[in-house]
Amino acid sequence: MSPSPDTATGVRPARPLPLLVGLLAFAAAAAGFAATALVGALQVLIVHFRTDLDNAGWAVNAFILVAAASAVVGGRVGDRYGRRRLLVALLLVSTVGAAISLATDTLSGVIAGQAVAGVAGGVLPLCFGLAREALPWQKVPVATAVIAGAATLGGATGAVVAEAMVQSPGWRYLLVVTGAATLLAGLACTLLPGSARVGGGERVNWLAGVVLVAAVSLVLFGVQGSITRSWSDGRTIAGIVCGLALLALWAAWERRVEHPMINVRLLAGRKTVLTTLATAVLVTGIVGAAGLLLQTLMQTPELAPVGIGLSARETVWLLFGVAALGLLLSPVAGWLAARAGGRQSLVVGSLFGVVDALCLALFHDSVTGVVVSVAFLAVATSFVLSAIPILIMEDTPEENTSEATGLNVVVRTVFTTLGTSLATYFLSHNLVPRTPFSSSDAFTQGFTLIGACSAAGFVLALFIRSGERSGAAAPSAALATKA
Repeated sequence: MSPSPDTATGVRPARPLPLLVGLLAFAAAAAGFAATALVGALQVLIVHFRTDLDNAGWAVNAFILVAAASAVVGGRVGDRYGRRRLLVALLLVSTVGAAISLATDTLSGVIAGQAVAGVAGGVLPLCFGLAREALPWQKVPVATAVIAGAATLGGATGAVVAEAMVQSPGWRYLLVVTGAATLLAGLACTLLPGSARVGGGERVNWLAGVVLVAAVSLVLFGVQGSITRSWSDGRTIAGIVCGLALLALWAAWERRVEHPMINVRLLAGRKTVLTTLATAVLVTGIVGAAGLLLQTLMQTPELAPVGIGLSARETVWLLFGVAALGLLLSPVAGWLAARAGGRQSLVVGSLFGVVDALCLALFHDSVTGVVVSVAFLAVATSFVLSAIPILIMEDTPEENTSEATGLNVVVRTVFTTLGTSLATYFLSHNLVPRTPFSSSDAFTQGFTLIGACSAAGFVLALFIRSGERSGAAAPSAALATKA
């Protein structure tokens, strides 16, 4: 990746580089923590509110649905009106959401608060945009990789804190920690340098934004529903079909209007399309399916056909180790992308995904084998999740960075959920008779899915061209003011 003209002569960091990257990483980690904190408290919520998983699950589902909408709309609005001010606003609004959930004693109140907190989903694409805007291009890949790694570690930290707090001192303290994290991140981000605001007569097409949010929400509703219901359930089918139909109509409309909400033509480049496809298949395997399969494998008793009998605490700490190792490796992934292009990092991550699947298939019956597999998974996720936003930036002008990466975040969310759903199907439909344990065939199918998705991602990565698309890094300083 060669330096781009906009960063060779344009905006330079107004803060020391480590401070700037640290602030953005902190914001991404706080948003990741907010997304997962209540996942580990679902069983406690079921007991506390005397309800079932379908109802209590909306405390998580509401966050995810709003987060997906915030990622795509927030990215576009940030690109247009200034990323820093929106980043701070989203973190502070998410804090208000945590406070709403904390103050209520009804499940509906907790769900409403988590829906408000879900605006934190727009934080990650804004962080990517701010990093690209403020840093010289040669520094952007490493910064992007560290931010992506911090977001993953924040999510894993949410699971660790939830496991420690749900029983004592209680699930409400999770909301206190969540609110404190987003509040501190929001206040810290006021130290970021002012961000570019695109001038001119262009406006945001809010009606198109509403249609896009509705389409994405319907698809997510259907895919998420498949986890607790089934793929043949009418609500699952209707949500996915209606959402995809609405998405197709939205795309056709956006191609015709003068001021689109999302520049569909811009995102139709070969590299962006291939990166999006690679994102879909890779996160299905190494994020969605692998996460559930590993957690189940670790916590299943040794007397079952497959299982190593770890406790819940040991499991979440081991998965936390995956995220921590991924963060430590992220500068390496970013360095490789800076030297050879984002494609090379994606190739490395995909290959380690294949190796991880083989290791799980061969050595899943021992603690040592699982730990080695977890290490391979850490490398795979670190390189893949670092490479994806870098590849998007290589093919997208600077002023569209948060818009483009926001759409990619939505793709990641949908297909991570799909991977979880497929793994759930394998485990629940291949039980040993008269036991609650999944058979070895169930895990074999899951490991095969991880390997197949990683291999497909590797093939797609080979078709991605190295380097930047012509005009992708065109300067926008003439059209920008500082916000």
